[in-house]
Amino acid sequence: MANPWAGEVAILLDGQRHVAKLTLGALAELEAALAAGSLIDLVERFEAGRFSTRDVLALLVAGLRGGGWTGRAEDLLSVEIGGGPMEAARVAAELLARAFSLPGET
Repeated sequence: MANPWAGEVAILLDGQRHVAKLTLGALAELEAALAAGSLIDLVERFEAGRFSTRDVLALLVAGLRGGGWTGRAEDLLSVEIGGGPMEAARVAAELLARAFSLPGET
């Protein structure tokens, strides 16, 4: 089980459970991966429901790396995400929320 107090979120990739979290290093990588804007812009896009699949992918990659995954963004293009695209978007949003709030506030 993922530990919300540590900002962790669980995700299934090809049936295998992974723990993702946005560490400071993962957040820095995420910010560098965003072609335009900042993390605040990203948060605002998610809050307004204006996020893109690119945003979701960038968040998942950063979160998975923060959880110890050694894959690349390209690896996620061919995996089956448990719950599909909607679950991927939910996990991405939850990662972002947990990175900037305490459990129970998200």
